[in-house]
Amino acid sequence: MTSEPVSGWAAVDARARTAKRAVFAETRRRFKLLREKIRNGGVALVNISAKQLRRVVWLRARLHKQVHEIGEAKKRVNTYRTEWRVERDLARVVAGSDPIVVGPWLSEVGYEVLYWVPFVRWVQSQYELPADRLVVVTRGGAASWYSDITSNAVELFDLMSPDEYAAGNAQRRVEDRGTLKQFGVSSMDQRIVADVERRIGAARTRVLHPSFLYQLFHQFWLGHRPPSFLEKRTRYCRMAAPDVAVPPLPAEFVAVKFYTAASLPPTDSVRRALQSLVVGLAERTPVVMLDTGLALDDHEDYSFAASRIYSVRDALQPRDNLAVQTAIISRASSFVGTCGALAWLAPMLGVDTTAVLADARFLHGHLQVARRVYQLMGGGRFSPLDISAFDQLGLSARFIH
Repeated sequence: MTSEPVSGWAAVDARARTAKRAVFAETRRRFKLLREKIRNGGVALVNISAKQLRRVVWLRARLHKQVHEIGEAKKRVNTYRTEWRVERDLARVVAGSDPIVVGPWLSEVGYEVLYWVPFVRWVQSQYELPADRLVVVTRGGAASWYSDITSNAVELFDLMSPDEYAAGNAQRRVEDRGTLKQFGVSSMDQRIVADVERRIGAARTRVLHPSFLYQLFHQFWLGHRPPSFLEKRTRYCRMAAPDVAVPPLPAEFVAVKFYTAASLPPTDSVRRALQSLVVGLAERTPVVMLDTGLALDDHEDYSFAASRIYSVRDALQPRDNLAVQTAIISRASSFVGTCGALAWLAPMLGVDTTAVLADARFLHGHLQVARRVYQLMGGGRFSPLDISAFDQLGLSARFIH
C-alpha cells in the first residue's frame, strides 16, 4: 500500500514548530546565562565590598596601633631622658673631692631600707668613693644601716627636735603637693644640709639627695622597667645589728611591729585579726611589741596587751628608736609586722619575717623585689600573710596557730 504524500502546509507547520522550540530553548539558555552573570556579579560586588570593608577596619586598627606605639615610644624616650639626666647629674655630684652629704632621708623607712641604702651602696661602688668622703644624715639612730658604707653619720635629732621635724615634714608635704616622697629638694632639705656643713666644718659639700633615687626608680616602681634595671643600680647585703643598749628581753621571743598603712588600714576587721594573731602568738612564745608612741610620721601604732606581751615603748626615744628596734629584731626568733618599714629590714638581719597585709594593691612590685633580694643575700625567710582572707572564710586568725 502506498502512503499519501505530506502536504506543503504541514511541512511548513512542522518546521515552524521546530524553530519555535529552538527559539524558546535559546531564549531560556540566554536568560539562564544572564541570570548567572547577574548573580555572580552580585556575589563579586558583595565580596569586593566586604574585602574593602575589612581593609578599612584593618587600616583603622593599624593606625590606632601605630598612634599608640608612637605615644609609648615618646614615653620611653622621656623616661630614658630622665634617667640619663639623673645619672649625668649623679656623676657630676660625686666628681671632685668635696665631702658628700648622703641624704637627708625624710621619707618612709621602708623605701630607705629596701631601696635607698642599696642605691647608696651601689653609688659608692660604681664611682669608687672612699668611705671617709661620705657623711650620712640619719634619723632615729639608723646609722648602723649604712655601717658598711661609711662610719660618718650625723643624727638628724641632734640638729632639730622631734616637733620641729614633724612640723617640717608637714610643711614639706604641702610644698610637694601631698607626698612625703622626695622627688625634689625642699627648703627643709636645704636647711638640714646647711646645718650638717656647720656640724662637720665644711665650707662646701656635694649632696647625694634622695631625689636621685625617686626620679631614677619612678618608672620601675610603676612597672615600666624590668628587674634588671634595679639589679644594675643597687647592691644588697646582710646588715649588722647596732651595738646599743636594749631593755630587758625574754630569752626567746617574737618581735612584733604593727602600724596603720594603706596595706593595713585601721578597720574593725583588721584590728580583730591583728588582735587574734598577736594573742595567739603570745600563747606560744613571749611577744615583744615595738610600738613607739612617737608621732614622727603619719602612721599610728597598733598596740595590744595580754599575758606574755611586752612593750618597749618606754625605752624608745626619738634619737635612737630605730637603732634600738633594729637591735631587738636582730635578737628575735622571728619578726611579725606590717608589710613595709621594719618588715623589709628584718630579713636583712637574718631574721625570719612574716609581713602582714590586708590590701596588696601598692605592694606587688615591692614584694617581688623583697623575695628576690632576700634569697640572693641569704637573708631571713620572707613570708607575706594576707589577713583579708580571714573574714572572707569566716576564720579567726588564731585558727592558724
